[in-house]
Amino acid sequence: MDSLAKRAHPARSGSGEGGYFTSPPPRVLAHRGLALDAPENTLLAFAKAVAAGITHLETDVHESADGVAIISHDDTLMRVAGRKVNVNQLTVAELRRVDLGSGQNFSTLAEAIDAFPDARFNIDVKSAGAVQPTINAIKATNSVKRVLVTSFSSSRRAATVKGLPGVATAAASGELAQILAAARLGLLPRARTLLAQFDALQVPEKWKGVRVVTPPLVRLAHEGGAEVHVWTINDPQDMTRLLDLGVDGIVTDRADVAVEVLRARR
Repeated sequence: MDSLAKRAHPARSGSGEGGYFTSPPPRVLAHRGLALDAPENTLLAFAKAVAAGITHLETDVHESADGVAIISHDDTLMRVAGRKVNVNQLTVAELRRVDLGSGQNFSTLAEAIDAFPDARFNIDVKSAGAVQPTINAIKATNSVKRVLVTSFSSSRRAATVKGLPGVATAAASGELAQILAAARLGLLPRARTLLAQFDALQVPEKWKGVRVVTPPLVRLAHEGGAEVHVWTINDPQDMTRLLDLGVDGIVTDRADVAVEVLRARR
């Protein structure tokens, strides 16, 4: 078994019984579910991921016209449904009538959380208008322990976390940039101080040609009690290489492949 699999997450947000980090790493995060033969970010895609042995589901939220957190990566329906309309221009009832294929339509965040009571949800808050609806959905489903909140926007992430005391969270892009800059300048106390407020760093392996995931970054994160999750990794050889490097999570469109990689390592 991987040595990392023996290392439990410290007693931080989401690490208690039933929490986001209850199981030991490494972990697989199914990016928008498992969408090989199911529309992405639908209940069917999540069901297929869970059936493949996945415990952590990565997803995204926008808000409906009537203020409900809706699972959707894009802010418009163009790519997934061929319609020139924004998610936030339609009510929940109208979004339910949109055909996404395979008998699927848009679902609310609360519906997805309720539908998979044993799953953990990694939630990317995609718009300012989705902050309060996301808070409402997580509170309504009593799922603060089993979700991790993140966003590319520091303000959206912070506002959502503020409304959900004790929720696990990962650094936003700007926050991550500050941690990386401090580390590269050798300002390790500063980097550790910045890192202390996060439970995970969710990063691409490279960004604009610059390598992000390095042994020093993984070591720094682990010293600070945070996990490192790398997105979006679909090749099994890349998964193996990153796991060998010590990362704690693989965010992937091929959750089925990642599960087999972990099983082979064990």
